[in-house]
Amino acid sequence: MKTQGSGERPEREWAVYVVEDDPRARSFFETSVRRSDRLRWLGSAGTVAEAVAWMQRTAEPPDVLLVDLGLPDGSGLDVIRAVVSRFAECDPLVVSVFGDEDNVLSSIEAGAVGYIHKDAAPEDIAQTIIEMKAGASPISPMIARRVLEKYRLLHSGVQTVSARDAVPAALDAAVRTLLSGREQEVLTLIARGFSYAEIARLKDLSVHTVQTHIKNLYGKLAVHSKNEAVFEATRLGLLPHPR
Repeated sequence: MKTQGSGERPEREWAVYVVEDDPRARSFFETSVRRSDRLRWLGSAGTVAEAVAWMQRTAEPPDVLLVDLGLPDGSGLDVIRAVVSRFAECDPLVVSVFGDEDNVLSSIEAGAVGYIHKDAAPEDIAQTIIEMKAGASPISPMIARRVLEKYRLLHSGVQTVSARDAVPAALDAAVRTLLSGREQEVLTLIARGFSYAEIARLKDLSVHTVQTHIKNLYGKLAVHSKNEAVFEATRLGLLPHPR
């Protein structure tokens, strides 16, 4: 356990396990995790069988599972289901070349809390992991847009029943996990007319942090202004309709 300095509370150290069959990607993840003083490397596997066998014998549960979907002997979805079943507190984060909505929805349904496309993977995956454990929902903007497009299509195609009843549970869950808890709070305050400075003061954040949250939610919702963000979020059920 590492500390920030004298008199400060020690920061939690997160244990990370990686399931990835590409040696270069696995090495990249390991290097990033080992460089962080907030993370601890537990090990890695290249197949579903190796990962499941490790889970059955490990004495230390992982806090984070970094997993690819396309594995030589099966799908990373099986690994996600196994880790969530055995270690309920573990947060799975998918990093995959698959960016279609079916894989995204299946991953979220299995228990993933984030989904990053490999082509858009951040240089510092460790920081993404730390932010996820702090409550963020990392989803690549290109993937978020695809999920939103499908969600909107289903909404627009509903005639005799309500859109929400017609939307599959996994898709509805995917939309609701697009925004982290903090992003949702910031969006709600934006919708109520609060300024950046007022939001920062209310939430005990810096203005820069508030701006970062807004930039992230703009990317996820594929919008470019506060009005567009509020409109899209309301349309998607992320904000209540004004009375």
